[in-house]
Amino acid sequence: MQPIGKTIVILGVILVLVGLVVWMAGDKFSWFGHLPGDIRVERKNMRFFAPITSMILLSILFSLLMWLFRKFF
Repeated sequence: MQPIGKTIVILGVILVLVGLVVWMAGDKFSWFGHLPGDIRVERKNMRFFAPITSMILLSILFSLLMWLFRKFF
């Protein structure tokens, strides 16, 4: 159970750090969700938002972080 506990603590610390960055520099990330490829449809009675490009970017970032995590831990 020790490896699982260590992993949970490390992921918690990473989550807190990401939360602090978003909280402190939230206005610096206003471009996120407005990238080319993010689908946004706004009509009178309907709104649809599919952040395809933003999610691909997040997927690449998380994949890189997980690769680094597995390589060094």
